[in-house]
Amino acid sequence: MATKDAWNDSGDGKRGQARGWSDLYLKEDWWAVWLGIGLMILAILFFQAGSSNVLKSLAINPGGLKWSSFDQLSNHFSQNAILYLYQFLFWLVLFGITTRIMKIKLSEFIPAFIFLYVMSIVMFAIAGWANAAKFNMEAPLVALIIGLIIANVFHLPKWMDSAFRVEYYIKLSIVLLGATFPITLVLTAGPVAIAQATIISLTTCLVIYFLATRAFGLDRRLAAVLGVGGAVCGVSASMAIAASVNAKKEHLYTSVTLVVVWALIMIMVLPFISRALNLHPAVAGAWIGTSEFADAAGFAAASAYGKMAGNEDAAIKAFTLMKVIGRDLWIGIWSIVWAGIATIVWEKKETGRKPDAREIWWRFPKFVIGFFAASMIMTAFTSGYSVADFNTVVKPNVILPLVSLRTWTFIFCFLSIGLTTRFRDLQAVGWKPFWAFTIGVAVNVVLGYYMSVHVFGSYWSAI
Repeated sequence: MATKDAWNDSGDGKRGQARGWSDLYLKEDWWAVWLGIGLMILAILFFQAGSSNVLKSLAINPGGLKWSSFDQLSNHFSQNAILYLYQFLFWLVLFGITTRIMKIKLSEFIPAFIFLYVMSIVMFAIAGWANAAKFNMEAPLVALIIGLIIANVFHLPKWMDSAFRVEYYIKLSIVLLGATFPITLVLTAGPVAIAQATIISLTTCLVIYFLATRAFGLDRRLAAVLGVGGAVCGVSASMAIAASVNAKKEHLYTSVTLVVVWALIMIMVLPFISRALNLHPAVAGAWIGTSEFADAAGFAAASAYGKMAGNEDAAIKAFTLMKVIGRDLWIGIWSIVWAGIATIVWEKKETGRKPDAREIWWRFPKFVIGFFAASMIMTAFTSGYSVADFNTVVKPNVILPLVSLRTWTFIFCFLSIGLTTRFRDLQAVGWKPFWAFTIGVAVNVVLGYYMSVHVFGSYWSAI
């Protein structure tokens, strides 16, 4: 799994690099902000200059083609070959330069990204088949499944993981989502999401932690990483808490593996349960946002159900409020809480290290700032247009190209999840961590359903 070694800068399970201004150009969180807001501003500038077709051309994909014969698909690519070449170069330069700044070798990144881009086109093409909707063959789910098959049937060189950057792609997707997400919606529904997320986060984290330590006798550092990984934001949270409590590398690896396994299961299960229960798309989106363990996985599940129910926009908005605005904010809170517990209670006699209040800022997911900034900028830009002008002029020339670019990064993300998930690695997890985490999953899903449907259902269904 690509993420298992990413947190440990020093190689010995301790915090490595000092944090500072270099984070602004060495961390994926910040690059997701710079690129997302940069692309949004570029779209606005092209629109104002009367050159919207430039960005629309770069955002091309075969997903909306609805082809019924291979001749149609072939004609599409032959007619737009030059646009796909420009688009490939656009993504390669954008991600190539930024990953190189973040110390990734271009000699490894470039060939791996070529593979990722070509495979992404195949995913879009499959989803663009005229009968794809009948079989729920959405591009993200197809990307995930095919990625898993490739990673577990064939042996991909480890260096290719340099382009399979799950966290980078999904963080950029979320910032781009902010450009199509009115800030007024965040202000009105955000408090509900934060209240629901608080109850869920506290309950799930404590259930997993006390099960792991008292029922299964696991190391308390492992229990902390598992607890927050299940309560908040999966991989990102696991990485943050592993550093906060000075956990071992295998503790992080165990948590990440369990997060990915259950995230994949939830992608497949939650949309279909929501459909069987005939939930309102926004209510289902809130439940998915409460129950999923990864932004990318939850986004795909909410999108899939939204399309099934005929209102993808409502499902995605509710999911984003619940997961990105509500639960993800707890990464910083849990980081300082566990850093304090680890240093004051667990390690004070050994190291004398005191908790640092700046830990909240260091651990805070910066792409959330990008989401808010993009939402406010786009809301301010579009406020001067009437509803009719927005729908006929602004939306097709500014909003929809950004949505298409977001979809590309989303497909990159899901392919990367599949391509970096090796089932053979699951043997190292062990049954005790599995059951502690799994019981927490059950609590999370049931409590999330009750709160999304019965407690706050009227709020979510009004979105």
